[in-house]
Amino acid sequence: MLKINEIAPNFMAVTTHGEIDFHDWIGESWVILFSHPKDFTPVCTTELGYMASIENEFTKRNCKLIGLSIDSVEDHNLWKKDIEDVQGTSVNYPLIADEDLKIAKSYNMLPADEKADSSRTAMNNATVRSVFLIDPDKKIRMMLTYPMTTGRNFEEIIRVLDSVQLTSKRKVATPANWKKNEKVIIVPAVSDEEAKETFGEFEKIKPYLRFTKLDDS
Repeated sequence: MLKINEIAPNFMAVTTHGEIDFHDWIGESWVILFSHPKDFTPVCTTELGYMASIENEFTKRNCKLIGLSIDSVEDHNLWKKDIEDVQGTSVNYPLIADEDLKIAKSYNMLPADEKADSSRTAMNNATVRSVFLIDPDKKIRMMLTYPMTTGRNFEEIIRVLDSVQLTSKRKVATPANWKKNEKVIIVPAVSDEEAKETFGEFEKIKPYLRFTKLDDS
């Protein structure tokens, strides 16, 4: 099973932007890899369109988007036309064709012995509804899996991206329901003396719970 902070499995893939080596494609960027059980499914149609409409929010955070579905590039390109028609926005990020299910299996979205054939439906691939946040070191920093009937909350994914990017460079954590520019928690490993030197004034609720405000939070 994949775990947080493990290296994301690398793969070669055919996409709507051509062939890629995933780790090479990541480069020095953060990445959101989000998967779909099948093309031309209603919930995923709304998701792909919404992601396209907010892609700039990820771009300005140095984060690339890439989708995955178990259908072909040809089907992906036809689906993109439907998405543009329904959602009024073009999908400009790549979509991976995972027809042999190898990538879905390597990311633990399907059992290793699952068979790929033309009779598969979205229900067969119900667990292929995952989101992975991957950092420039190719490490998995967040994993989420949604049920078939629940559209993903991409504002939450942006929130997690903001939190992980911030906490990767500062000795802080983010509290429940945190949003960018709100108060953060000083991690327990930092002493009060170091906290004073690093952050200046801070609010001490308990010895282990201290809040501060950062200019870049």
